Amino acid sequence: MAEYASKDAMAALARAQELRSTVRDGTKWYAWYQVIFGGAAAVMVLSIGLISRPYGVAIGCGMWVAVISGLSVYAARQRVARLGFQRRHASLIIVGGLLYGGVLSAGLIWFPGVVAWWVPGALLVALPGLIGGYLETRQ
Repeated sequence: MAEYASKDAMAALARAQELRSTVRDGTKWYAWYQVIFGGAAAVMVLSIGLISRPYGVAIGCGMWVAVISGLSVYAARQRVARLGFQRRHASLIIVGGLLYGGVLSAGLIWFPGVVAWWVPGALLVALPGLIGGYLETRQ
């Protein structure tokens, strides 16, 4: 009887380790998601800030819609998300949106076409995605 119990326990431990590995490997996609999100946000800010209107807005927003659509389809097709995914993702969107709004508002009012504003601003807007991607690979 003890022999069966120990075999069951070993099988359960092996299955738990297999599931842990599946979840760990299956959640690597979110690191790439965040990096692409951050890069696309930076490109959008640069387009809007440095390319004359209406072309910069059209290019930036058109690219943004395409990237977000692609990322949404990609995310929906993933089988696994790490515990706390919704909270981390909401943080990415909120912090990114606040930074984007701040950089864009100030830039369009006080720094239209000033490279010294838009390049650091684009890097600032990209930071939530880049930092989030880095932290996701560390977990």
